[in-house]
Amino acid sequence: MANYLASIFGTEQDKVNCSFYYKIGACRHGDKCSRKHVKPTYSQTVMCPNMYQNPAYQPGNTLNESQMQNHFDAFYEDFFCEAAKFGEVEEMVVCENNNDHLIGNVYCRFKYEEDAQKACDNFNSRWYGGRPVYCELSPVTDFREACCRQHDTRECMRGGFCNFIHSKKPSPDLLNDLEISQMKYLKLRGRDARSVSRSPSPEPKRSFY
Repeated sequence: MANYLASIFGTEQDKVNCSFYYKIGACRHGDKCSRKHVKPTYSQTVMCPNMYQNPAYQPGNTLNESQMQNHFDAFYEDFFCEAAKFGEVEEMVVCENNNDHLIGNVYCRFKYEEDAQKACDNFNSRWYGGRPVYCELSPVTDFREACCRQHDTRECMRGGFCNFIHSKKPSPDLLNDLEISQMKYLKLRGRDARSVSRSPSPEPKRSFY
């Protein structure tokens, strides 16, 4: 029985634990969900709910598509560089969904669990863009299961109200620059990624404080 329960944990067959929370780190039912949301005590991934303020959902937005991409790239660089102070960042995902439990959520997966914990502790004492940052460890480690596959092919009929993550993509050049900068920094330091203590790239103008 124990082996069976372990095999279905977090799946749709699990009648006790919420499969959506396990896969996505968020559930549309919130605290009213009939199934348990088991918050991890350790994880490689941190999640900051409602952190990215998407201009597309702001009243009176007049930015065109290019300006909105620049706005997002600036945010993505800010967060990535700040997170990389605590350890090697393996993947970062920002939701562009418009439903309450996913809007603006930012996920960051580190190589090591202890680095994720350090980042989580630090972010919970910080502000960004005039708003306090809230951060928690997330059960999500496989974003292939968390992200909407139909969104990537522009076939999702639910749009921003889909219950799977619609990941907003940074410009390819920015993503490439950040990844190369992080690799170069780790190589130059000649240290294990767990010893990283500052940003891997030149300091951008930030809204963290």
